[in-house]
Amino acid sequence: QVRLAESGGGLVQAGGSLKLSCAASGSIFRIIPMGWYRQAPGQNRDLVAGITSGGRTNYADSVEGRFTISRDNAKNTVYLQMNSLKPEDTAVYYCHADIGITSYWGQGTQVTVSS
Repeated sequence: QVRLAESGGGLVQAGGSLKLSCAASGSIFRIIPMGWYRQAPGQNRDLVAGITSGGRTNYADSVEGRFTISRDNAKNTVYLQMNSLKPEDTAVYYCHADIGITSYWGQGTQVTVSS
């Protein structure tokens, strides 16, 4: 079983930056792909960025060039550096991992970008 705990959310002005962290329990962290999702009120939960165990990354078009996902396997932690934030980035951000057929989610961290 994997437990995920996000941190680093908050309130920031448009154009600002935040860095989210997701600490994972479990010794298998280094071999599993990880992802960040976000969900705004009344919207679906959508993929923001993903990273494979080998460090290959992918991004939603809306955040490409502004957000960077990374991982530190020694610390069992995945990060999301968010730059040039926009009001439309406001959402609850969730850390995610799939292990076999089981999906694991963190509790989420609120990111609010004011205009």
